[in-house]
Amino acid sequence: MRPYEERFIWRLDWNLLRTFTAVVEQGGITRAAEFLALSQPTVSSALKRLEDTVEKRLLDRRPGHFALTPAGETLYRESCMLFGSISRLPGLMAAAESVVTGHIAIAMTSHVVCPHFDEAMSRFNRDYPEVTYSISITDSADVVSRIRQNQATLGLCLMREDDPQLDNRILFREFFGLFCGPGHPLFGRKDIAPGDLSGQPSVSFQTEIENGPLYLVRQLRERVNLQAEPRGVSANLPEVRRMIVNGLGIGALPVHVARREVKSGLLWPLPPWEELPAIDIHFVLNPRRSLNPAETAFVTVMHEMIAATPFEERTYS
Repeated sequence: MRPYEERFIWRLDWNLLRTFTAVVEQGGITRAAEFLALSQPTVSSALKRLEDTVEKRLLDRRPGHFALTPAGETLYRESCMLFGSISRLPGLMAAAESVVTGHIAIAMTSHVVCPHFDEAMSRFNRDYPEVTYSISITDSADVVSRIRQNQATLGLCLMREDDPQLDNRILFREFFGLFCGPGHPLFGRKDIAPGDLSGQPSVSFQTEIENGPLYLVRQLRERVNLQAEPRGVSANLPEVRRMIVNGLGIGALPVHVARREVKSGLLWPLPPWEELPAIDIHFVLNPRRSLNPAETAFVTVMHEMIAATPFEERTYS
């Protein structure tokens, strides 16, 4: 900005622009004075002061004639843009205050694969780009503990039974099947009977213990009489999958999660094919937690998604 332009901004009385705009839009000084609740001499004086400031004649006023000069047309056009911008300030400031910011801390069990959750999270991120996130992977019992202790916004986990202290909803349902890795004698065979698995080594999740959230998966291993004592145990799904792929034993995985590895030749599905254990992944909150704006908006989006999506569509097999 040139020095003259900078001085002009501070020398200009912005109220004079308001008066000038009113005169133009009202079609004359008399009606403008009525509109502004001012006397005609006051309006005339304001126009004279504005012309002195800009050093240009702005109005061609003669008996029976009222028109803008070229300089007046330019000033009126720019004044309209200026007042249009000013008129939007309340809405813009309100919008600025309504920008959702804050941090969302998610605790979840390992390898939660839920396209509905992912799509809702992606949409939320587009709508609220100022929000930040952290995701911690741990076993389901620790997820529940963190939510109880108010250490995370929400949890995605297995739950053997409802916790009266928490608000929990089923996010999705998955089914567990048995799989072996490329080095296993059953890999690639299509004529496998359940009895062929009898006595074979197995790997398992820590939560397959009695009354644990994956106890039904333990019963699946028992149905085909796999070795009672697993050769490998982990609370982490990718590590259970690693043990299966590397031949430590037959193990159970969510069918929809394992599908890609089956197609790529890393896993082979094994019987039984029917009455597979159904396992629910829960969306868990602590109702006593005071949510920040980001957490409130995120929880609302997820609850709306759960409510609007039929459970059959959130059942992955």
